[in-house]
Amino acid sequence: MKKILILGIESSCDETSVAIVEKNQKGKVRVLSNITKSQLDVHLKYGGVVPELAARAHSEIIDQIILMALKKAKVKLNQLSAIAATAGPGLLGGLLVGVVSAKTLSSILKIPFIAVNHLEGHALSVLLEQKIDFPYLLLLVSGGHTEFTVVNKFNKYERVGTTLDDAIGEAFDKTARILRLNYPGGPEIEKYALKGDPYKYKLPQPLIYEKNCHFSFSGLKSAVAQVASKNKINSQFKKDMAASFQKTIAEILKLKTKSAIKLFKAKHKNSFANIIVAGGVAANQYLRKELLNIENEYHCQFYFPSIKLCTDNGAMIAYAGLVRYEKNLVNKLNFKPKPRWPLDKNATFLKGKRIVNE
Repeated sequence: MKKILILGIESSCDETSVAIVEKNQKGKVRVLSNITKSQLDVHLKYGGVVPELAARAHSEIIDQIILMALKKAKVKLNQLSAIAATAGPGLLGGLLVGVVSAKTLSSILKIPFIAVNHLEGHALSVLLEQKIDFPYLLLLVSGGHTEFTVVNKFNKYERVGTTLDDAIGEAFDKTARILRLNYPGGPEIEKYALKGDPYKYKLPQPLIYEKNCHFSFSGLKSAVAQVASKNKINSQFKKDMAASFQKTIAEILKLKTKSAIKLFKAKHKNSFANIIVAGGVAANQYLRKELLNIENEYHCQFYFPSIKLCTDNGAMIAYAGLVRYEKNLVNKLNFKPKPRWPLDKNATFLKGKRIVNE
C-alpha cells in the first residue's frame, strides 16, 4: 500500500486553516499538521462576520498558512497525493480563496483536486480520533448549521432535521450581542452562565411539541431581547440571562435529540445509537454534559471531537478528501464553489417554512 498525503484547505467562514493528513503503508491515519488562523480581530468590532472582510483576510494569509502546514508536517509539495478544499457551503468570497488556491496547486503539481462539502468534513471529523462504525447519527451544531443527519455510510447521508431559521451558533452570537457581550458569543455566554441562575428567566422552547426533528431559534432570541428591554443590562442580568438561555438551548437539544434517536433506531432497526456531535457549539461543556445525561435512558452513546476539531479546521477537510481520493471521487478544475450545498442531495431548503407534523 502506497502512502497517501492530502493537503486540506478550509476557508468557508472566518477561519483560514490548512492541514496535512497522512495514511501510511499500514493504513494508519495521522494528522501531521493543522494550522488555523482565526479572524477574530478582524470581525470583533462588528459583532459578527463581515463577508467582504473575511474574504480579504483569507486571501492575505492563505499562502503563508499553506507553507506553515507543509513545514510543520515536514512534507514537500511534490510528495502530496491530492489537494482538497472546502467548496461549500459557506461565504462565497472565502470559498473562492480556498478553492482557487487548491486548484492552482493541483494544476501546477498535476495531482487531483477534491471539492469537499464542509458538512461532510464535520460528519467525518470524529473518525480521525475514534473508531465508530456506520451507521451513526450526526448532530451538527455550528454558527451556520444546525441539523440531524443519518450517516448511513460514507457518501450516503439522509438529513432528518434542520433549523427553520437561525442556526444554533447564530442564536448564541445574537443573544450575546443583546447582552452586550464580546464576539464570538458562544464562549462568552458559556463563561457568564457559570455564575448565573439558569432558572431566573423562563424562555420559550420553539417546536418542542411538534413530532419532528426540526429546530427554530429566532423566537428564543426575540424573547431574550424582550426581557432585556425591560431590565437593566448589568453584570448580574448578563449572568442570569446567559445561564437561562444556555439551559433553554440544552433542553431543546435534548428533546429534539430524543426524537432523532427514535427515528434513527426505526430506520436501522437498532436498539442502540451512536451519535456524533460536531461543529463549533459542540465545544460547549455544559451542552456536552446535558446530552450525556440521556445516554442510559435512550440506549445511545455520544461522541465529541476534540475542541480543535469542533471548530472549522483543515484536518477534517483533508480527511474527507483522503476518503474521497481512495474512492477516486475527485473533481475537475471547473468545479464551482457552492454557497448553499446540502450534505443530503435530496434535502429541501426549509428556512422560513412552516413544518407540519411528519
